[in-house]
Amino acid sequence: MSRETEGLNPELSAYMLAHTGPEPEAAAALRTATARHPNGGMQSSPEQGALIAVLLGMLGARNALEIGTFTGYSALRTALALPEDGRLICCDISTEFTDLGKPFWQQAGIASKIDLRIGPAVDTLDRLIDSEGPDSFDFAFIDADKVNYDGYYERALVLVRPGGLIAIDNVFWSGTVADPKVNDPDTAALKALNAKIHRDERVTRAMVPIGDGLTLAVVR
Repeated sequence: MSRETEGLNPELSAYMLAHTGPEPEAAAALRTATARHPNGGMQSSPEQGALIAVLLGMLGARNALEIGTFTGYSALRTALALPEDGRLICCDISTEFTDLGKPFWQQAGIASKIDLRIGPAVDTLDRLIDSEGPDSFDFAFIDADKVNYDGYYERALVLVRPGGLIAIDNVFWSGTVADPKVNDPDTAALKALNAKIHRDERVTRAMVPIGDGLTLAVVR
């Protein structure tokens, strides 16, 4: 055990990545392609993808939900971790970015597991609550517009079964959540949700320093 988390300098980060994995070939190729995009900084990190794959295996997950897909790196890693009869429903508002990822989903052989639903995620989630019912998913990953995170979290709590996992990305927001002087709408929304989850007795939770901060909440 250690009293505090070791900071990652570039050398230690490279060492960590070299000893985590191996990263699937299609995932690495998609990550490289996304890095060339003007908004490439929005994609999930490879160590985050590896962690999610481990967690999905521990859960024995078959049904997963992703809110915010971007170019589909995390979707690819999630779908690869699901069994052959598993499914991943992805929510996004535009095909502009997801179209970049689709060829890599095909390359990885997991495109048939992914059900991409284009439109406002709140609407998609409400329809899933009506059609699938509560407790119908094992896992949900939230990585979309920050001002709507609370709404996504509340709906995920309905859709994810007891013992299932909700993972919430960007909870550090480049460190601004710890700065009392920063209160733009995105940062304020994340501060409020972080405080809410901290005291939420509906989940067992941990905030971990991976990527831009990741909250893991197990539904009770």
